[in-house]
Amino acid sequence: MSRRLIDAHIHLDMYEDGERIVLLDKLEESSVDALVTVSNNLASSNRQLELAGLDNRIKPAIGYHPEQALPAEEELQAILNVIDQNSHRLTAIGEVGLPYYTRQEQPDLEVEPYIEVLEQFIRKAKGYELPIVLHAVYEDAALVCDLLESYSIEKAHFHWFKGEDTILKRILANGYVVSVTPDVTYKVKVQHIVDQTPLSQLMVETDGPWPFEGHFSGKVTHPSMMHKSIQTIAEIKHLNIDEVYRKIYATTINFYRIE
Repeated sequence: MSRRLIDAHIHLDMYEDGERIVLLDKLEESSVDALVTVSNNLASSNRQLELAGLDNRIKPAIGYHPEQALPAEEELQAILNVIDQNSHRLTAIGEVGLPYYTRQEQPDLEVEPYIEVLEQFIRKAKGYELPIVLHAVYEDAALVCDLLESYSIEKAHFHWFKGEDTILKRILANGYVVSVTPDVTYKVKVQHIVDQTPLSQLMVETDGPWPFEGHFSGKVTHPSMMHKSIQTIAEIKHLNIDEVYRKIYATTINFYRIE
């Protein structure tokens, strides 16, 4: 059986030009059919669209990463305008969410303004019937679920999810999906999340160029690393590896409506 993959979350514009060329050149030999490329800010959003215009395997998502200072109003409106002008080209809205890690370093940081920004992206996802890609971990995931539920959002992707079982159960009960990175091969907490998540609501990603440890230590992050993720998922779930490939691929295709 064909063992094909889709990287459900990657920051393609953050690679060095030479690294990106090598990454794309090696996709076919790595059996990777597509990349869902998420954005960090306005420049990143425009770059994703530019890259997608050069390679149809690149599936762009537009958003503003929450682990940074709030966008100026002019930048936020420009990103929202990019979404309006390119909604027919977009695979998703993202990466958006709440600044969990920033708040650990800056305890006095107010979360309400970030919630207001996130809500604007949720409205765009709802209006254009696009999936939304979320950076929402630990207790922030519950706050985000509140927002998603208030807008009756049906397609939400909690990328590289980390959190308690109770929050994970809520995410899954809503029909949302989660994804895991190559750290599933060496982190017990991530393996536990895989064990608790139905295969029909699980995807794989790299979050590249974020680097990984274990078998991947010192290597430039490449979507080919997801093959070891699949192997680990099959072992955790005691399933035939071809079945895991097939179901995760189908979940990703259907969720992101990738042709």
